[in-house]
Amino acid sequence: MATALLIIHVLISMAIIGLILLQHGKGADAGAAFGSGASGTVFGARGSGSFLSRATAVLATLFFITSLSLAYFVHQDTGPASIMEPAGVEKAAESAAPQVSEAPPTVSTPAAPNAAEDVPVAPPQEEPPAANK
Repeated sequence: MATALLIIHVLISMAIIGLILLQHGKGADAGAAFGSGASGTVFGARGSGSFLSRATAVLATLFFITSLSLAYFVHQDTGPASIMEPAGVEKAAESAAPQVSEAPPTVSTPAAPNAAEDVPVAPPQEEPPAANK
């Protein structure tokens, strides 16, 4: 569902960009005063401007609705409560009482190394060659 909504969201955003680029700015009204022939268009003298602005407003409303819907779906995703807490780790307050085992687990510890036998001996250092003067 979220993937389909994301695709619709991207398509609406591209349509809004296209409609905004098709609209004339405020400076285009001066050219219409000198007979640019806008009255003979399909939408009439002001029809294309009102149609494009109305379509942009509808698409902007749909864009906001899809934005809020995507935010809702992302919020419903069950993830960790904190970025420091990995997924799947439960908080101590939410977890059940700890289970008590009958015998404590046995832990084997390695023996301490014998200093005389286990420590390797460093190779002898060679004398650097004497510099000729």
